[in-house]
Amino acid sequence: MIIFGTKGYLYQLAILTLVCGQCGNPSAHTLRKRVTKFTLFFVPLFPFSTKYQTQCTFCGAEQKVTKEQAEQLKAQGAGGQGGQPNGQPQQQPYQS
Repeated sequence: MIIFGTKGYLYQLAILTLVCGQCGNPSAHTLRKRVTKFTLFFVPLFPFSTKYQTQCTFCGAEQKVTKEQAEQLKAQGAGGQGGQPNGQPQQQPYQS
């Protein structure tokens, strides 16, 4: 008896501030990578599907993007946020 199947993995690559195409609000969007891997006896062996998408945190609309667009958005987010990982904002000193 051979047990095989698939398992999905979801990776959050960055959080970007973009204007949503659905609701028109400038809001945070998560850039995600979904990888589906083939499993044999519950052990993931190799990926056979990789998809990228952005999701608006305001209205929840999702948009598929290509790998090249995802890499460009990730680089743009890292450059625009001062090189902070995952689009996290820089911590500013307290000003009175």
